[in-house]
Amino acid sequence: MNSVVLFTSDLRLHDHPALRAALAAAHDVVPLFVRDPAVDRSGFAAPNRLAFLADCLADLDAGLRDRGGRLVVRTGDTVAELHAVARQADADEVHMAAGCSRFARDREARLRHALESDGRRLYVHDGVTTAVPPGAVTPQGSDHFAVFTPYFRRWAAEPLRTPLAAPRAVRVAGGVRSEALPSRASVTDVSEGLPTGGEREGRRRLGSWLSRLADTYEERHDDLAGDATSHLSAYLHFGAVSATEAVHRANARGGTGASAFARQLCWRDFHHQVLAARPETATADYRPRQDHWRRGAEAQADLRAWREGRTGYPVVDAAMRQLAHEGWMHNRGRLIAASFLTKTLYVDWREGARHFLDLLVDGDVANNQLNWQWVAGTGTDTRPNRVLNPVLQGRKYDPHGAYVRRWVPELAGLPAGTIHEPWKLTGPERDACDYPDPIVALADGLARFRHARGRD
Repeated sequence: MNSVVLFTSDLRLHDHPALRAALAAAHDVVPLFVRDPAVDRSGFAAPNRLAFLADCLADLDAGLRDRGGRLVVRTGDTVAELHAVARQADADEVHMAAGCSRFARDREARLRHALESDGRRLYVHDGVTTAVPPGAVTPQGSDHFAVFTPYFRRWAAEPLRTPLAAPRAVRVAGGVRSEALPSRASVTDVSEGLPTGGEREGRRRLGSWLSRLADTYEERHDDLAGDATSHLSAYLHFGAVSATEAVHRANARGGTGASAFARQLCWRDFHHQVLAARPETATADYRPRQDHWRRGAEAQADLRAWREGRTGYPVVDAAMRQLAHEGWMHNRGRLIAASFLTKTLYVDWREGARHFLDLLVDGDVANNQLNWQWVAGTGTDTRPNRVLNPVLQGRKYDPHGAYVRRWVPELAGLPAGTIHEPWKLTGPERDACDYPDPIVALADGLARFRHARGRD
């Protein structure tokens, strides 16, 4: 008997339950990845993610070839291509990881129907892309947790499966054609500082970070200039690193820093279980607040200044320029930039989420959309009216101004005492700064937000 394993957001060989099940059930397998135009139309096909994907697929293929196998790549509708491959390989079973989005769920249903109508079986495996599968823990009377802290308590107590070793050998069924692997070099408009993708690089980064920086993570994870976060989000998004293995290795490391890191991985699972239960929150408010977001030419001009990193608020602009250069942004920067757009400029969170998805290599519907909603006050935050003041945030998380100087070089000569409020400079010192005045006064933005929310 032969089987097919369909890779989606799980581009790795280590700790891969679907791959191991396919190998256990069959003499030969077909490791398959389908480049589906429908996925691209849904917003995936941003240059940074396409380039990173090409790295991941090349690395996955190399790992399979080291074990005697290869990756089969096809382009087209996933159901049609997988059905054709299953027939060509005479495969009785197809194995794949479960998804949480509406698109993923619909795809699974279509695959099941097509395969079973042909006498084949589809096995969908939970716990491949998250540490704790969506729906594995639920509160009484609900299908998901709407508040993080009680979810974290249940998540932390949930037994995790033991991570699986990578297979030693992979025998691939013959007679199945493959297209050429996509090339990173063929993708244009890629951010200059985009990292290399793939499982080997992801595992190297995980091991290096755990040994060098995990112990200080709790006190340093918000330090913008120190940049002591793991930078694993893209590898987790593409499944090049297993969330389950990352939690196990953090727990084995022990200490407050590793525990704080595991808590961040829990936030990822939390958002996945919200999206799985409420798929409409990819575009609709989780908790509608009757917001009347700003529209029109002035709002569009403010949005454009925000995108370009020209708002006049240095820490906001530094974060937005980091995003453009690296296809990634420090988590504290994401919170500050999102709060400024939604709470100070009062622009719809969907506009910000769309721009982030255009550039983020880790652009994940669950984490991106639901984090934006958390900041905007339409999501799961228990304090929906909180506003992050960019000046105070800059002083607290970039006290010496090093992060601003790195990404806003026109302010590099300013001392720490003035770098977060350059508009207060006067005379020649102000004239020497080729930097815009603030596009809005913070007090005006806060007043506008409160008025629009009916709190004035």
